[in-house]
Amino acid sequence: MGVFLKLLYDNIFLMIEKKQIEEFNLNKINHHKDGYNFLSKILRKKEINIDNIINKLSKLEIAIPSWALGIGGTRFGRFSLGGQPRNLNEKIHDVGILNTLTKSSGLISLHIPWDIPDDFELINKIAKSQGINFDSVNSNTFQDQKDSKLSYKFGSLSHVDKNVRDLAISHNIQVINYGKKIGAKSLTVWLADGSSYPGQSNFRDAFKRTLDSLHKIYEYLPDDWKLLIEYKPHEPYFYSMVIPDWGSSFLFTSKLGKKAYSLIDLGHHLPNTNIEQIVAILMQEEKLGGFHFNDSNYGDDDLTVGSQNPFQLFLIFCELVQGEKETKNPKVSWMIDESHNLKDPLEDLLQSIENIKIAYIKSLLVDFRRLREAQEKNDITLCESILNEAFNIDVRPIVNESNFRLGGSISPIDTYRKLEIRKKLTNQRGQKYTSSGL
Repeated sequence: MGVFLKLLYDNIFLMIEKKQIEEFNLNKINHHKDGYNFLSKILRKKEINIDNIINKLSKLEIAIPSWALGIGGTRFGRFSLGGQPRNLNEKIHDVGILNTLTKSSGLISLHIPWDIPDDFELINKIAKSQGINFDSVNSNTFQDQKDSKLSYKFGSLSHVDKNVRDLAISHNIQVINYGKKIGAKSLTVWLADGSSYPGQSNFRDAFKRTLDSLHKIYEYLPDDWKLLIEYKPHEPYFYSMVIPDWGSSFLFTSKLGKKAYSLIDLGHHLPNTNIEQIVAILMQEEKLGGFHFNDSNYGDDDLTVGSQNPFQLFLIFCELVQGEKETKNPKVSWMIDESHNLKDPLEDLLQSIENIKIAYIKSLLVDFRRLREAQEKNDITLCESILNEAFNIDVRPIVNESNFRLGGSISPIDTYRKLEIRKKLTNQRGQKYTSSGL
């Protein structure tokens, strides 16, 4: 317990006090209320209850991955930034900063083995002190682990060598055991297995070996857990991937059982893929379990959510909102999955959280009854107009009002900068440090 108190003491000067947020909000409140009241009048004329929207927004939970709190980079290298988290304790603390400002990011998703707690009892106490809970745990079979005599160079769950497959299976089981100790309820598997040259791999055999490996992991999964299977069309291999698309993921989950679900990562699609249609079909089949938010132009760019194609993000949320009402798909886990090479990671995440909220609110403003009627009449112009009508409304006052009512900041990034959080983190942690796990 003494160590625990010391860890809290080391970080206490970086805690954002309620009084600091209240003082910041006081300087912004008049301008905010003007915008909020103006928007309220517009929505009342449309017979939209703004309080119902704020109530739904207040229940929004967006997980932050432990690997996204430091500088990422590209295969060419990375640029340094001061104040990056050096261990899991500091990562949890940084998620606490985000949640204090936004009141929507009280979950952290751990990547194993990058972020294995040294002391599970201690790390649970640290998380509780920050108001943070643990989301899905993520396995890693795309890197050879320290001191391992076997290699994942030619695959893991699909490898031709049973010994390598068994190693990958045991790793996933170990990750589940870690997750149990921190209260997680799902395992996310992104399989990097694939090939880069024609003839390198037998597609059918690789599929069968992967299914057999996943069955063994699935059998170990607790009854109240989910197995989330992610897909990706390319990278790190460029000729074939064992799980290249949502259809492959859906096929695996269907063969495994009711605890298995597909996970959509926005960056894991070929350019111009209609992701909103994928959302709709997976929810219809009750097989959408997780969602990783980011944005891209070409591939897995991992850019700020909504920074490149906000209209597509809006359309995706339209399907998520409709699917929640019209299907029996279970609650979907939402997480931001980004790599920050140019921006301050915490500012980037704050922007992403806001953009997710904006897209979500706009989707709630869509008159879906009217849209369905227009669809039944094949009135394409009206269908498009109904969507554009909701998309073109500036809903930022609703985001700010929700933050305000929950005790967060009216303007999280402005507060972050006003309080000089990055400067304080740098003073404590140092100027040059590579975030753990990256």
